[in-house]
Amino acid sequence: MKKLNLFPILSLGSKEAEERLRKIKSRNLALDGQLISKVTEIVNAVRSEGDAALIRFTKEFDGVSLTRVKIPKGEIERARTNVSERILSIISEAADNVRKFHEKQRQNSWIVQQDDGTVLGQRIIPLEKVALYVPGGTAAYPSTVIMNAVPALVAGVKEIYVLTPPNKDGTVNQIVLATCSVLRIENVYSVGGAQAIAAAAYGTESVQKVDKIVGPGNVYVAAAKKIVYGDVDIDMIAGPSEVVVLADSTAEPSEVAADLLAQAEHDPNAAAVLVTTEKNLAQKVQKKIEKLLEDLSRREIAVESMRRNGAAFVVDKMPDAIALVNEIAPEHLEIVAVNDWEVLSQIRNAGAVFMGRYSPEPVGDYFAGPSHVLPTGGTARFSSVLNVDDFVKRSSLIQYSQKAFERDSKKIQIFAENEGLIAHALSIRVRDKGGRKK
Repeated sequence: MKKLNLFPILSLGSKEAEERLRKIKSRNLALDGQLISKVTEIVNAVRSEGDAALIRFTKEFDGVSLTRVKIPKGEIERARTNVSERILSIISEAADNVRKFHEKQRQNSWIVQQDDGTVLGQRIIPLEKVALYVPGGTAAYPSTVIMNAVPALVAGVKEIYVLTPPNKDGTVNQIVLATCSVLRIENVYSVGGAQAIAAAAYGTESVQKVDKIVGPGNVYVAAAKKIVYGDVDIDMIAGPSEVVVLADSTAEPSEVAADLLAQAEHDPNAAAVLVTTEKNLAQKVQKKIEKLLEDLSRREIAVESMRRNGAAFVVDKMPDAIALVNEIAPEHLEIVAVNDWEVLSQIRNAGAVFMGRYSPEPVGDYFAGPSHVLPTGGTARFSSVLNVDDFVKRSSLIQYSQKAFERDSKKIQIFAENEGLIAHALSIRVRDKGGRKK
């Protein structure tokens, strides 16, 4: 096989390393004005025309003539008979793992009564209706259904609506439908793209208007989510995926190479990065990548990803490696090192962390329990993995006692008057025995 010159090995601090790092960090999704304008037209059409626009756009973009938008319940249930018992068992077990993990995240409402009789508290209230977008077409993503829907179900969301593009023959992927059946999701719509996001945000004759939209998609889906945000909540605007493997001499080169390729095969814009104190390891990984690419079914995608965004950054010592990881703030971080837990204690920015050689990223993608919906493009600096809290809202509860009111009324009036909000002060004064006119 001809040498591909992929996966450069770079010394941190060199000009080449800084340029590669800048490129990797600047991959975040760019939604240009032309795209936003086009998607806005789609959103507005669905908002005004309803199902008619969904049918028209599905024909235009997917080449499918829809006879109905909503999938009948019977068809969802029948999908289970078209999927092997083995696959159904694995889906059920994965969903159970995800459920058990997220049940530990649930919070309860609380109320505190103070000595003066004042009652303060916080109410935790599940969202009522959530839409889940599942990419479709030639690929099947039952894991997307599980990783988005199960946290919502654990949170107490009553109604979950799945929107997914139809196949060319107008059907919906049977494994996706079977997964919906396993999770007892009865509302599934065979519509995708920006038009699906608009339908969930504003409602049509067939599609329910929801409170929040979650799930991954292409740039049209991402742009639509950005446009409707504010009228409805969203999970995030996800960009290209990335993994950083932080490794020392104890790492097995073939395993590291396979883990990097597992990320690279996603998308030409995905980033697969090795950060290591061992140049020898980087060289071995480089050779293993080129060898493993020979038999990879998604070789062209992985090659382009590596060419654009693959790299091994060699550092002098572990503190430098940790600093680089925190700078990149990766979606996925694998740590394979002698003192892995000590290293972990210094990691501040990562969507999900995978510890040790037996915790490659696919373990978390499909089965371990935490959701695989993670912040991308460095946004792990300030955002979190999808979790139960994303599907609830919080309301404050205040019941001031008369004693507390009379104690604080003058201070509140002064506060309001100082801001020039005289009616605010009046609202307090008319209740204040000391300040009330006879």
